[in-house]
Amino acid sequence: MHILSLYDLLFAFIPVVIVIAVMVYQSLEYKTTLYALSRMLLQLLVIGYFLIYIFKSDNSLVILATLTVMLAAASWIALRTVGEQRKPLYFKALLSIGLGGGLTLLLITQVVIGLDPWYQASYMIPLAGMIFANAMTAISLASERLNAELANSLEYKVASARAYEAALIPVINGLFAVGLVSLPGMMTGQILTGVSPLIAAHYQIMVMAMIFGASGLSVLIFLKLAQPYFKSKETSS
Repeated sequence: MHILSLYDLLFAFIPVVIVIAVMVYQSLEYKTTLYALSRMLLQLLVIGYFLIYIFKSDNSLVILATLTVMLAAASWIALRTVGEQRKPLYFKALLSIGLGGGLTLLLITQVVIGLDPWYQASYMIPLAGMIFANAMTAISLASERLNAELANSLEYKVASARAYEAALIPVINGLFAVGLVSLPGMMTGQILTGVSPLIAAHYQIMVMAMIFGASGLSVLIFLKLAQPYFKSKETSS
């Protein structure tokens, strides 16, 4: 497999620079995009070095601590779009991703793959990242849509149903597109490292089922936990 240097990566940013230039020219909000790109660069470079330590540590407490940080960050980011509701809804998002994503992670790592030891970092961390990230996105979409529907004076039951449907659109689109339009990250990565495409396809099927299940369960739990908050808010207003 070709090893990418930092110099090689500079060329990958040529399209990025063009897009940012277009945003600036059209007076669009580009500062948030620059901030997001900067964070992405810093986070990935740091995590690259950090994962070397984690993979070598072979310590279950280190793995659990890492998963806890990932879960806490995903729950906070999931509520980025809801403004002042972020703090009161944070624990509900944390519990939702923890239950929906955590149970899915346990099923995949301990039953489907059967990790030995159970906390094997090279599997546990990447799979947890995929699960938490997709559950985070789903909850973010659900909370934003829920607020919009409630603002239109819909009943919570109807609003939450529409929010649930909206939250799963990206995942369902991914189910339609996988293999036909795109070869997702895990499958592409395995093929690039020499794994049989058929074996890579098996793993990708597992990943798609994992993402769909974790996202759907996490959003379902979140909408149930959030109901008393929105009901009390509606009563007080």
